[in-house]
Amino acid sequence: MNAPVNSKKLIKGATGDWEIVLGLEIHAQVNSQAKLFSGASTEFGGDPNSHVSLVDAAMPGMLPVINEECVRQAIRTGLGLNAQVNLRSTFDRKNYFYPDLPQGYQISQFKSPIVGEGEVIVDVSDNETITVRIERLHLEQDAGKSIHDLHPTLSFVDLNRSGVALMEIVSKPDMRSSEEAKAFVTKLRTILRYLGTCDGDMEKGNLRADVNVSVRRPGEELGTRCEIKNVNSIRFIGQAIEYEARRQIGILEDGGSIDQETRLFDPGKGETRSMRSKEEAHDYRYFPDPDLLPLEFDQAYVDDLAQHLPELPDAKKTRFIADYALTAYDAGVLVAERSSADFFEDVAKGRDGKTAANWVINELFGRLNKKGEDIAASPMSAAQLGEIVDLIGEGVISGKIAKDLFEIVYNEGGDPRQIVETRGMKQVTDTGAIEAAIDAIIASNPEKVEQAKAKPTLLGWFVGQVMKSTGGKANPQAVNELLKAKLGIE
Repeated sequence: MNAPVNSKKLIKGATGDWEIVLGLEIHAQVNSQAKLFSGASTEFGGDPNSHVSLVDAAMPGMLPVINEECVRQAIRTGLGLNAQVNLRSTFDRKNYFYPDLPQGYQISQFKSPIVGEGEVIVDVSDNETITVRIERLHLEQDAGKSIHDLHPTLSFVDLNRSGVALMEIVSKPDMRSSEEAKAFVTKLRTILRYLGTCDGDMEKGNLRADVNVSVRRPGEELGTRCEIKNVNSIRFIGQAIEYEARRQIGILEDGGSIDQETRLFDPGKGETRSMRSKEEAHDYRYFPDPDLLPLEFDQAYVDDLAQHLPELPDAKKTRFIADYALTAYDAGVLVAERSSADFFEDVAKGRDGKTAANWVINELFGRLNKKGEDIAASPMSAAQLGEIVDLIGEGVISGKIAKDLFEIVYNEGGDPRQIVETRGMKQVTDTGAIEAAIDAIIASNPEKVEQAKAKPTLLGWFVGQVMKSTGGKANPQAVNELLKAKLGIE
């Protein structure tokens, strides 16, 4: 797709501008208790080779049997990507040799995948949204893992991952910057987590990206691409793209040509390096797996799964904006994780949505982000934060007192309403007490009084003094009104 060239996304080379063209292949581990073709456990972190069935180890005569839960999860993911679900798909053997691939082939889907074309709407920034088209989603089995650092002269093979179900989600080459690619992976991971089809834990290898990078002069045909394999963090995806694009531009500007190849990203050095020349489909000698029948189901099966999908991020964001009068930015922050969105809704229930959002995003998320923690680690419950919002709304405490109360509840726990009572944190609304404080400050600052009458903006100084003398407990609105009356300021 030749989209209009965005000049802000171009990279300046020595001989002019260049455009990056990016497509991603995401390998997402399917959330299921058992593997794609065996009953072995998919649990992470077991002893080496402790989750391996005879099928996974490719013992002679062992036959694969499809796991229906993996099929369901792939269909649900397809629906979440607004994609075409194919009622008939087939499994193929992709032949290649690798020490941790015991069969000598991988069971995958080539010509007829379970899911066809779809799309993902991606917010790149506050004011930029792009649509990334999905080419296909297919099911395949993962390989094992080679371990090279346990012995000086030997390598070990752990087959615990062998046969684990993967969804390979292939995008069209619709992205034009590292920021777009990072935003796409972030959004895709959010959708998968909402659906519960993949936990998206990149540190465990449950979500990995192969990044296809090419460069071209704006408006020209697509250049030769290089594929960067198995990038396992969103930050590294950005770094790999930036380095690889510069590398290719340097070669082309020196009069060279790009070899189509597979590369690896070295996070330590921040660079990509050649791994092997890029294989084409015919190199893998694909053919239909003779041990597996075509995968067939009817539309009613798909419709039933569609009916039970959770509310997805885009729909939830739209609803938050409408129901809680939130900005698009605030709604986007809250729906980024399903658990965060649920927490916010518990706080906002029956309360002012904007106030609830401010406390969840600015105070709670701000505190958690400093420690690199998510909402699951919050020591404060939605009920406790909701109580603080209630106390503000009822005028029992001021915004300043609320921040002090937040600190106490966050660090020590307890019932916010009870804490306000026992620690004497109630806002002073008694106008008599406030008036007495104001009179004392006016009496001791006659020069300031005259200045304020001439320059009403000095009212803020008096407000500050009153709040200080009342320990921040005076009702700010009452203070303002009484001061204006006393000083004769309109």
